Formats: sequence, structure tokens, C-alpha cells
Amino acid sequence: MIENKIKSVIEKLDVVSIIDERKEILQPLVEFIQYKVNDHKEIRINFICTHNSRRSHLSQVWAQTLAFHFNIKNVFCYSGGTESTALSPLVAETLKYSGFEVQTISEGNNPIYSIKYAKNEHPVIGFSKKLDDNFNPKSGFVAIMTCSQADGGCPFIMGAEKRLPITFEDPKIFDGTPQQTEKYKEKSLQIATELFYVFSQIKS
Repeated sequence: MIENKIKSVIEKLDVVSIIDERKEILQPLVEFIQYKVNDHKEIRINFICTHNSRRSHLSQVWAQTLAFHFNIKNVFCYSGGTESTALSPLVAETLKYSGFEVQTISEGNNPIYSIKYAKNEHPVIGFSKKLDDNFNPKSGFVAIMTCSQADGGCPFIMGAEKRLPITFEDPKIFDGTPQQTEKYKEKSLQIATELFYVFSQIKS
């Protein structure tokens, strides 16, 4: 079962707020997942951003959580970057605020986090890595480009069955400002809302 606080956040997500142009951008991901479900195949989604520090992690965690929420089986979500840096501690704090149980497994320049959304489910292991890291799938996955820089800089993703640009604005621009916490929450909820819409469209 999903943790109560996360469930409460999910129940308040407003898909009506998603404009039609955005739904058109999300539709190819809906079709990819539906195709895999129809064929009883594993669904592998790799969210890719330049530094693998913010948007790609929020997307990975929410996608894994919402696939579970909608009881869509065999969904495996990943994230990677064109370079590795570190998962932003602001992302870890934002996820905690939404009810995720975030524990630091390893500290250092590139900390490793365990991010739990349900008591009996394997946690998402969050750390910054390149998109072709051994932690990530090598073939049969959809590559979701979550930032325009990575989208422009990586026209080809080795092993990807499909490559789809679903970009989000970077909350990093608010780092160190009075709006920092609010803007990170806003971005997390936008990503959650759009992924809720995606998984809500899947017919099992």
C-alpha cells in the first residue's frame, strides 16, 4: 500500500489543469506503455536530463509510484544524465514533504538515497549517473528527455526503443531564493500530475 501522505497528495492532483497541447506531448508515452501492457512485456522508462540531479529524479520516483498506484505491473523506472553530478538535496527534501521515506545510504560528492513510496515495495535508489550507467537498462526502454538541453544534445540514445521529449522547466533557477521551497514543490506536483494522467489512461 502507498504511504498515506503520498496517497493524499495523489488524490489532490488535478489533471484538469493539463492543457491539450501538453496532453499531445504526453500521448506517445501513453501509447508506448499501452503497447507493452497489451503485449505483456516489461515497461522500462529512463528519464534523462543533463545533470541527473532534479527533474529526471522527480520523474523517475513519481512514475514508479503512480504505476504502482494504478496497479500497472512490470514497470521499471530509471534516470540518467548526459553527465553525473549529484541528486539535489532540495529534491530529497521535496520528496520527503510529499510523504516519501528518504534515507541516505551513502554520503559523499554523489550521495545515494533510498526512496520508499510503499511499505512492501522495493525503494527507488536515487543517485546521479550517466544515462548509460550499468544501473540503467541497455535496450528495450523508452528514453524520456526531461530537459531541453539534453533533448537537443542527445539526438540518439543507444538502446532506446523510443525517444520522447517531455521537458520541464528547471527548478534550479530558484535555488537560494525565497521561492525555492515553493517552486520545487510546484515542479514536483506538475510532474506528478502529468504522470498521473499518463498512467490513468492505461487499460490493463
